[in-house]
Amino acid sequence: MDKRFYQSPIGMLEIIGDDEGVISILFTEDEKSPLEPDFSSPVPVKECYDQLDEYFQGKRSTFTFTIKFKGTPFQESVWRALTEIPFGETWSYKELAQFIGNEKAIRAVGTTNGKNLLSIVVPCHRVIGSNGKLTGYSGGLWRKKWLLEHEAK
Repeated sequence: MDKRFYQSPIGMLEIIGDDEGVISILFTEDEKSPLEPDFSSPVPVKECYDQLDEYFQGKRSTFTFTIKFKGTPFQESVWRALTEIPFGETWSYKELAQFIGNEKAIRAVGTTNGKNLLSIVVPCHRVIGSNGKLTGYSGGLWRKKWLLEHEAK
C-alpha cells in the first residue's frame, strides 16, 4: 500500500492505494507535510492526486482513476449509487435508497454513507436531508457545505 497526502483548500487528505486502485481518501487532522506521488507510487494513486488537484481547481467534475471498495455487497451498492449523483446536484437519503431499489433502507443507506472511505470521489457530500438541510458528514459539515458550494459554481 502506498500513502500520499494532498493539501486541499479544506484540509489535508490522506490517499491510500496500490496498483489495483485507491481504497481510501480521507481528511486527516494529523500535521503532515504534503507528500506528492513519486516514480514509485502506483498509477491509481498518482492519478487520484492529479485528479483531486484538478477538481479543487474547478477543472474536473468526474474522476476516472481506479477505486476499490471494501465493504459488504449492500455497502458497495450504496457507494456505487453515490457515484451516480450528478456533479452539482444533491439527493436525499430517501432518493438514494430508492435508487438502489430499497426505499425502506433509508437508515442503512445513511449509516453506509457515513462509512464511505473515498471522500469527494464517491460523493457522499451530495446527500442531504429530505428537508433540504445539510446532515452529517465525517469530514465536518463545514467541509460538506464548502464542497457543495464549490460544485455549484
